[in-house]
Amino acid sequence: MSRPLSSIAPGWWDYTTLDPALIREAAALTARDVAQLSRPGFRVVFYDTLEDFYLAEALEYIQAWKQATAAQPVGICGPIGPTEQLPLVARLVNELGISLRHAHFWGMDEWYDGATGREVPVGHPLSFERADRELLFGRIRPELAMPEENLHFPKAAVGAYRDSWRSGVRCAVMQGGQGDIKHWAFNDPVKREGVYAEVPPTPAEYRALGTRVVDLHPVTLMQNARTSGGGNITMVPSQAITVGPQETWLAEKVSIWHAGVHDNPLGQRLTALMISQRVADSAVPMSLLGEHPEVQFNYFRGGLGHCAVEMH
Repeated sequence: MSRPLSSIAPGWWDYTTLDPALIREAAALTARDVAQLSRPGFRVVFYDTLEDFYLAEALEYIQAWKQATAAQPVGICGPIGPTEQLPLVARLVNELGISLRHAHFWGMDEWYDGATGREVPVGHPLSFERADRELLFGRIRPELAMPEENLHFPKAAVGAYRDSWRSGVRCAVMQGGQGDIKHWAFNDPVKREGVYAEVPPTPAEYRALGTRVVDLHPVTLMQNARTSGGGNITMVPSQAITVGPQETWLAEKVSIWHAGVHDNPLGQRLTALMISQRVADSAVPMSLLGEHPEVQFNYFRGGLGHCAVEMH
Protein backbone atom coordinates (compact mmCIF):
# COMPACT_ATOMS: atom_id res chain seq x y z
CA MET A 1 0.00 0.00 0.00
CA SER A 2 1.49 3.32 -1.04
CA ARG A 3 2.07 6.00 1.55
CA PRO A 4 -0.05 9.14 1.47
CA LEU A 5 1.09 12.33 -0.17
CA SER A 6 2.39 15.03 2.11
CA SER A 7 -0.35 17.37 3.26
CA ILE A 8 2.24 20.18 3.32
CA ALA A 9 4.18 19.76 0.07
CA PRO A 10 3.04 16.85 -2.14
CA GLY A 11 6.34 16.78 -4.02
CA TRP A 12 8.28 15.99 -0.84
CA TRP A 13 8.53 13.43 1.93
CA ASP A 14 7.86 14.62 5.48
CA TYR A 15 6.24 13.56 8.74
CA THR A 16 2.70 13.94 7.35
CA THR A 17 3.32 10.77 5.31
CA LEU A 18 3.68 8.65 8.48
CA ASP A 19 1.06 6.28 9.87
CA PRO A 20 -1.56 8.56 11.48
CA ALA A 21 -1.62 6.29 14.54
CA LEU A 22 1.99 7.23 15.28
CA ILE A 23 1.12 10.93 15.05
CA ARG A 24 -1.80 10.47 17.44
CA GLU A 25 0.38 8.56 19.90
CA ALA A 26 2.97 11.34 19.90
CA ALA A 27 0.36 14.08 20.29
CA ALA A 28 -1.05 12.35 23.39
CA LEU A 29 2.28 12.35 25.28
CA THR A 30 2.46 14.43 28.46
CA ALA A 31 5.68 15.99 29.73
CA ARG A 32 5.95 13.09 32.17
CA ASP A 33 5.54 10.62 29.31
CA VAL A 34 8.31 12.33 27.33
CA ALA A 35 10.67 12.16 30.31
CA GLN A 36 10.07 8.41 30.50
CA LEU A 37 11.15 7.84 26.89
CA SER A 38 14.79 7.53 27.96
CA ARG A 39 16.46 4.20 27.21
CA PRO A 40 20.09 3.01 26.95
CA GLY A 41 21.67 5.21 24.29
CA PHE A 42 18.92 7.83 24.45
CA ARG A 43 18.53 10.23 27.37
CA VAL A 44 15.81 12.83 27.92
CA VAL A 45 16.65 15.78 30.19
CA PHE A 46 14.34 18.61 31.31
CA TYR A 47 15.32 22.11 32.50
CA ASP A 48 12.93 24.30 34.44
CA THR A 49 14.33 27.69 33.41
CA LEU A 50 15.77 29.08 30.20
CA GLU A 51 18.80 30.30 32.15
CA ASP A 52 19.61 26.75 33.22
CA PHE A 53 18.82 25.41 29.75
CA TYR A 54 21.19 27.70 27.84
CA LEU A 55 23.91 27.51 30.49
CA ALA A 56 23.86 23.71 30.24
CA GLU A 57 24.10 24.01 26.46
CA ALA A 58 27.05 26.40 26.75
CA LEU A 59 28.80 24.09 29.19
CA GLU A 60 28.88 21.33 26.57
CA TYR A 61 31.33 23.53 24.65
CA ILE A 62 33.46 24.07 27.73
CA GLN A 63 33.46 20.40 28.72
CA ALA A 64 34.55 19.40 25.21
CA TRP A 65 37.22 22.06 24.76
CA LYS A 66 38.76 21.49 28.21
CA GLN A 67 39.66 17.97 27.08
CA ALA A 68 41.74 19.20 24.14
CA THR A 69 45.50 18.69 24.23
CA ALA A 70 48.30 18.86 21.67
CA ALA A 71 48.35 15.07 21.52
CA GLN A 72 44.55 14.74 21.37
CA PRO A 73 42.72 17.76 19.94
CA VAL A 74 39.00 17.79 20.68
CA GLY A 75 36.16 19.71 19.09
CA ILE A 76 32.46 20.34 19.07
CA CYS A 77 30.05 20.73 16.16
CA GLY A 78 27.57 23.49 16.82
CA PRO A 79 24.40 24.96 15.33
CA ILE A 80 22.96 28.32 14.46
CA GLY A 81 19.54 27.77 15.96
CA PRO A 82 19.65 27.96 18.85
CA THR A 83 22.20 30.76 19.25
CA GLU A 84 21.50 31.98 22.78
CA GLN A 85 24.25 29.76 24.18
CA LEU A 86 27.02 31.28 22.03
CA PRO A 87 27.71 34.50 24.00
CA LEU A 88 27.61 32.43 27.19
CA VAL A 89 30.34 30.17 25.79
CA ALA A 90 32.54 33.19 25.07
CA ARG A 91 31.99 34.58 28.57
CA LEU A 92 32.83 31.24 30.19
CA VAL A 93 36.01 30.86 28.13
CA ASN A 94 37.13 34.37 29.08
CA GLU A 95 36.20 34.18 32.77
CA LEU A 96 37.73 30.74 33.27
CA GLY A 97 40.81 31.51 31.17
CA ILE A 98 40.45 28.43 28.96
CA SER A 99 42.96 28.30 26.14
CA LEU A 100 41.44 27.07 22.89
CA ARG A 101 44.82 26.46 21.26
CA HIS A 102 44.12 22.76 20.73
CA ALA A 103 40.34 22.96 20.51
CA HIS A 104 38.33 22.69 17.30
CA PHE A 105 34.91 23.76 16.08
CA TRP A 106 32.78 22.57 13.18
CA GLY A 107 29.91 24.69 11.92
CA MET A 108 26.92 22.49 11.10
CA ASP A 109 25.73 24.13 7.93
CA GLU A 110 25.66 27.17 5.69
CA TRP A 111 23.44 28.66 3.01
CA TYR A 112 24.26 27.91 -0.62
CA ASP A 113 23.88 30.44 -3.44
CA GLY A 114 22.78 28.60 -6.58
CA ALA A 115 23.52 31.62 -8.76
CA THR A 116 27.23 31.61 -7.86
CA GLY A 117 27.63 27.91 -7.07
CA ARG A 118 29.22 28.86 -3.75
CA GLU A 119 28.35 29.21 -0.10
CA VAL A 120 26.93 32.62 0.77
CA PRO A 121 29.65 35.12 1.76
CA VAL A 122 30.27 35.93 5.41
CA GLY A 123 28.78 39.35 4.72
CA HIS A 124 25.39 37.83 3.89
CA PRO A 125 22.85 38.84 6.58
CA LEU A 126 21.87 35.19 7.16
CA SER A 127 25.42 33.76 7.10
CA PHE A 128 25.86 31.14 9.81
CA GLU A 129 29.63 31.62 9.86
CA ARG A 130 29.06 35.32 10.45
CA ALA A 131 26.76 34.53 13.39
CA ASP A 132 29.31 32.15 14.95
CA ARG A 133 32.07 34.71 14.62
CA GLU A 134 30.03 37.64 15.93
CA LEU A 135 28.27 35.83 18.79
CA LEU A 136 31.13 33.59 19.92
CA PHE A 137 34.60 33.61 18.43
CA GLY A 138 34.91 37.37 18.03
CA ARG A 139 34.18 37.82 21.76
CA ILE A 140 36.99 35.59 23.03
CA ARG A 141 40.15 37.25 24.34
CA PRO A 142 42.94 37.06 21.72
CA GLU A 143 45.33 35.16 23.99
CA LEU A 144 42.70 32.43 24.47
CA ALA A 145 41.37 32.35 20.91
CA MET A 146 41.03 29.26 18.76
CA PRO A 147 43.51 29.18 15.85
CA GLU A 148 41.83 30.03 12.59
CA GLU A 149 42.86 26.69 11.08
CA ASN A 150 40.88 24.92 13.82
CA LEU A 151 37.62 26.54 12.69
CA HIS A 152 35.86 24.36 10.12
CA PHE A 153 32.93 25.92 8.28
CA PRO A 154 31.07 24.08 5.49
CA LYS A 155 31.87 25.26 1.97
CA ALA A 156 30.36 24.42 -1.40
CA ALA A 157 33.56 22.52 -2.18
CA VAL A 158 32.96 20.10 0.68
CA GLY A 159 36.25 18.16 0.50
CA ALA A 160 38.25 20.11 3.07
CA TYR A 161 35.37 20.15 5.53
CA ARG A 162 34.76 16.42 5.20
CA ASP A 163 38.50 15.72 5.56
CA SER A 164 38.61 17.71 8.80
CA TRP A 165 36.27 15.16 10.38
CA ARG A 166 38.74 12.40 9.58
CA SER A 167 41.92 14.24 10.51
CA GLY A 168 42.37 12.72 13.96
CA VAL A 169 40.43 15.41 15.83
CA ARG A 170 37.89 13.86 18.19
CA CYS A 171 34.39 15.33 18.06
CA ALA A 172 33.14 15.04 21.63
CA VAL A 173 29.63 16.27 20.87
CA MET A 174 27.49 17.47 18.00
CA GLN A 175 24.87 19.93 19.16
CA GLY A 176 21.75 20.83 17.27
CA GLY A 177 18.25 22.12 17.34
CA GLN A 178 15.27 20.52 15.66
CA GLY A 179 13.49 22.21 12.80
CA ASP A 180 9.79 22.14 12.03
CA ILE A 181 10.51 19.51 9.36
CA LYS A 182 12.21 17.31 12.02
CA HIS A 183 15.77 17.76 10.76
CA TRP A 184 19.11 18.21 12.46
CA ALA A 185 21.38 20.62 10.63
CA PHE A 186 19.81 20.79 7.14
CA ASN A 187 19.28 17.06 6.81
CA ASP A 188 15.79 17.56 5.40
CA PRO A 189 13.54 14.88 3.92
CA VAL A 190 14.11 14.40 0.20
CA LYS A 191 11.87 15.21 -2.75
CA ARG A 192 9.30 12.60 -3.75
CA GLU A 193 10.70 11.88 -7.19
CA GLY A 194 12.68 9.32 -9.17
CA VAL A 195 13.48 6.18 -7.19
CA TYR A 196 11.90 7.85 -4.15
CA ALA A 197 8.55 8.58 -5.78
CA GLU A 198 6.75 5.84 -3.83
CA VAL A 199 8.95 5.28 -0.78
CA PRO A 200 11.52 7.53 0.91
CA PRO A 201 15.18 6.48 1.21
CA THR A 202 15.79 3.61 3.59
CA PRO A 203 17.52 4.56 6.84
CA ALA A 204 20.70 2.91 5.52
CA GLU A 205 20.57 4.94 2.32
CA TYR A 206 20.06 8.20 4.19
CA ARG A 207 22.77 7.42 6.72
CA ALA A 208 25.25 6.91 3.88
CA LEU A 209 24.99 10.60 2.97
CA GLY A 210 27.91 12.87 3.79
CA THR A 211 28.28 16.64 3.85
CA ARG A 212 26.58 17.94 0.72
CA VAL A 213 24.52 20.65 -0.95
CA VAL A 214 20.82 20.01 -0.35
CA ASP A 215 17.47 21.33 -1.54
CA LEU A 216 15.44 22.61 1.39
CA HIS A 217 11.88 21.55 2.16
CA PRO A 218 9.37 24.44 1.91
CA VAL A 219 8.70 24.13 5.64
CA THR A 220 12.39 24.80 6.33
CA LEU A 221 12.30 27.92 4.18
CA MET A 222 9.22 29.20 6.03
CA GLN A 223 10.75 28.43 9.42
CA ASN A 224 13.99 30.27 8.71
CA ALA A 225 12.07 33.25 7.38
CA ARG A 226 10.06 33.27 10.61
CA THR A 227 12.96 32.81 13.04
CA SER A 228 15.66 34.83 11.28
CA GLY A 229 14.15 37.11 8.66
CA GLY A 230 11.01 38.62 10.10
CA GLY A 231 8.93 36.37 7.85
CA ASN A 232 10.59 37.55 4.63
CA ILE A 233 10.85 34.22 2.81
CA THR A 234 12.23 35.92 -0.31
CA MET A 235 15.58 36.44 1.42
CA VAL A 236 16.03 32.78 2.40
CA PRO A 237 18.13 30.66 -0.02
CA SER A 238 16.44 27.48 -1.21
CA GLN A 239 19.62 25.39 -0.84
CA ALA A 240 22.21 24.86 1.85
CA ILE A 241 25.38 22.93 2.66
CA THR A 242 24.88 20.59 5.59
CA VAL A 243 26.92 18.24 7.72
CA GLY A 244 25.83 14.73 6.81
CA PRO A 245 24.89 11.60 8.70
CA GLN A 246 28.34 10.19 7.93
CA GLU A 247 29.97 12.98 9.94
CA THR A 248 27.25 12.87 12.58
CA TRP A 249 28.11 9.25 13.35
CA LEU A 250 31.74 10.32 13.92
CA ALA A 251 30.59 12.45 16.87
CA GLU A 252 30.71 10.61 20.18
CA LYS A 253 27.44 12.19 21.31
CA VAL A 254 24.56 14.02 19.61
CA SER A 255 22.88 16.59 21.85
CA ILE A 256 19.61 18.17 20.65
CA TRP A 257 18.20 21.28 22.36
CA HIS A 258 14.45 21.97 22.39
CA ALA A 259 13.67 25.44 23.73
CA GLY A 260 10.21 25.46 22.16
CA VAL A 261 11.21 28.14 19.65
CA HIS A 262 12.07 26.13 16.55
CA ASP A 263 9.89 23.01 16.47
CA ASN A 264 6.35 22.79 17.80
CA PRO A 265 4.82 20.67 20.59
CA LEU A 266 3.99 17.77 18.25
CA GLY A 267 7.43 17.71 16.69
CA GLN A 268 9.19 17.75 20.04
CA ARG A 269 7.21 14.68 21.04
CA LEU A 270 7.23 12.81 17.73
CA THR A 271 10.98 12.50 17.26
CA ALA A 272 11.57 11.55 20.89
CA LEU A 273 8.96 8.81 20.59
CA MET A 274 10.42 7.50 17.33
CA ILE A 275 13.98 7.50 18.69
CA SER A 276 12.88 5.85 21.94
CA GLN A 277 11.04 3.11 20.04
CA ARG A 278 13.74 2.87 17.34
CA VAL A 279 11.26 3.73 14.60
CA ALA A 280 13.59 5.00 11.86
CA ASP A 281 12.01 6.67 8.83
CA SER A 282 13.85 9.10 6.57
CA ALA A 283 10.67 11.15 6.11
CA VAL A 284 11.51 12.20 9.68
CA PRO A 285 15.31 12.51 9.45
CA MET A 286 15.73 13.14 13.18
CA SER A 287 14.31 9.66 13.85
CA LEU A 288 17.44 8.10 12.33
CA LEU A 289 19.37 9.26 15.41
CA GLY A 290 17.76 6.30 17.14
CA GLU A 291 20.58 4.30 15.53
CA HIS A 292 23.33 6.51 17.03
CA PRO A 293 24.97 5.09 20.19
CA GLU A 294 24.58 8.23 22.34
CA VAL A 295 21.83 10.81 21.88
CA GLN A 296 20.47 13.28 24.40
CA PHE A 297 17.31 15.39 24.02
CA ASN A 298 17.28 18.50 26.19
CA TYR A 299 13.95 20.22 26.84
CA PHE A 300 12.95 23.54 28.36
CA ARG A 301 9.91 22.43 30.30
CA GLY A 302 8.08 25.67 29.58
CA GLY A 303 8.63 25.23 25.84
CA LEU A 304 7.22 21.72 25.46
CA GLY A 305 3.64 22.97 25.23
CA HIS A 306 0.76 20.62 24.54
CA CYS A 307 -1.15 19.36 21.53
CA ALA A 308 -4.67 20.23 22.59
CA VAL A 309 -6.78 22.27 20.19
CA GLU A 310 -6.80 26.00 20.92
CA MET A 311 -8.35 28.64 18.68
CA HIS A 312 -6.37 31.89 18.34
